[in-house]
Amino acid sequence: MGIEFDILEKEGPKMKAWSTMSDVDKIHTIDPAVSTPFVAEALQCLRKEVGNKAAVLGFVGLPYTLATYMVEGGSSSEYKKTKSLAYQNPAVLHAMLDKLADNIGDYALFQIESGAQVIQLFDSWAGHLSPLDYDVFAAPYQRKVIDKIKKAYPSVPTILYINRSGALLERMATSGVDIISLDWTVSVEEALQRIGPKVGIQGNLDPMVLFAPDQVIQERTESILRSCSGRRHIMNLGHGIDAETPEVKAKFFVDTVKSYTR
Repeated sequence: MGIEFDILEKEGPKMKAWSTMSDVDKIHTIDPAVSTPFVAEALQCLRKEVGNKAAVLGFVGLPYTLATYMVEGGSSSEYKKTKSLAYQNPAVLHAMLDKLADNIGDYALFQIESGAQVIQLFDSWAGHLSPLDYDVFAAPYQRKVIDKIKKAYPSVPTILYINRSGALLERMATSGVDIISLDWTVSVEEALQRIGPKVGIQGNLDPMVLFAPDQVIQERTESILRSCSGRRHIMNLGHGIDAETPEVKAKFFVDTVKSYTR
């Protein structure tokens, strides 16, 4: 897309800050087969390796979250530059989000055509928006990506994740995705009541529980599984696994899920 960046250990993406319409005009249409052939190769290898034993997931970042990295020049805790741009010059941010949505949708289709059987969509930092701003700067561009996927591949499941999304569950349920990935800040029981029966759920064990004794991991995991009985549910963590998590604890979590019987 013409967006150069580096990934720094323990810091995440770093790039020049994008904040003007001139900057947005530099974003070009991505050709994933040329820019990311290794993604296709990885997905094809995974499909061949796992066969029907597991689903192969593709994933993309959604427009608002990617825009925060561009406007801030990297990671942020307050998103002051992004929100200032939204309030002071919204046309620039909307133009950026629109271009990102077009490209992200195409990248998701490329992953499906390369072997991905499910697409997980991350709008991780949209949880920092007020509900009003979410409706303006996040939701429309989520839907643009989701609609492009569903128009081309209506049977491919989609999963939406937003960090600290407790205030946004009802809005997420109307995005057009098949599954909402819950973080750990909302109970499964509350989430099920709020989103209704049409959308499935994923999650939502606090990743820090994997630092607890095995008994605690088992109790917390099985409690979530019991709460989801009779509902479409993918057991998972409520956020990405911490880099310092002992592998033996991650394995115990997975084994607990596999051995669970209702």
